[in-house]
Amino acid sequence: MLLAAPTGSGKTLAAFLVGLDRLAAAPRTEPGTRLLYVSPLKALNYDIERNLRGPLAGLRATADRLGLPVPEIDVGVRTGDTPERERARQARTPPDVLITTPESLFLLLTSPTRREGLRTVETVIIDEIHAIAGTKRGSHLALSLERLEHLTGRPVQRIALSATVAPLDEVSRYATGDRPCTIVDAGARRALEIDVVVPLADMARPDADVPEPAPIAGGNDASASASVWPAIYPRLLELIEAHTSTLIFVNYRRLAERLALRLNELAEREIARSHHGSLARETRQEVEELLKAGELPCLVATSSLELGIDMGAIDLV
Repeated sequence: MLLAAPTGSGKTLAAFLVGLDRLAAAPRTEPGTRLLYVSPLKALNYDIERNLRGPLAGLRATADRLGLPVPEIDVGVRTGDTPERERARQARTPPDVLITTPESLFLLLTSPTRREGLRTVETVIIDEIHAIAGTKRGSHLALSLERLEHLTGRPVQRIALSATVAPLDEVSRYATGDRPCTIVDAGARRALEIDVVVPLADMARPDADVPEPAPIAGGNDASASASVWPAIYPRLLELIEAHTSTLIFVNYRRLAERLALRLNELAEREIARSHHGSLARETRQEVEELLKAGELPCLVATSSLELGIDMGAIDLV
């Protein structure tokens, strides 16, 4: 199946609910993973694990209220960041639901001991399929999915998800390995409001009346002589303060740090944090959670902020 629906419409939850219903109705009779979720975005995997806690808690509460056996559904995440202790635990006791990436799935299938836990897989959810279809990474995943089906010895249901994929017919053939595929097209084109804002009347000749901020210790500032940056900082601050949550994308790490620092200095409080690949994973997750919780008005990010992850409501980019 290929399900195309807008971001935030609940397509990932819909795909999971089918598998969770099966797990709750027919508990495991042998050790092994039955529901496999594969995403090319490693950061999205941690969002999915967290977002499953609510439905799982609801299943347990409903079963308890109805006097039915309480389903115990174990969820595990396997990526390059998974600690070795957790990997060993998953090898001993494979989780009912495994959340992983294409590369980690390949490694699991290649390991003589780890692939045994995948022999019981019944359903595979392939999220953000537009990011890999037609790429070398996608060809690699297609091979892994065929290896998985060969390992199980029976057809495995595949559910592919995307908000932006096209053409649907071609991608559906990729998703199922050219097997019959049901396409659910719930897509919708969203209205976008795009502004091109020029902070100065003449970008080639920045206004000399705009005061230059003091240089930041430990490096050269983008706001050097005859720079447009002194005019950009106040305008950005106005936009941030006029909205609840703002994302600012920049080209490189130093600019992300410098811009966040300038905005905080201008606001005289912490209004922005930086997000880039040189930060520790724990720090990146911390600032993402602060933005989602509405406690951080602005995040200045490079391409390290993977689009497609659950960022909550963003007012302005």
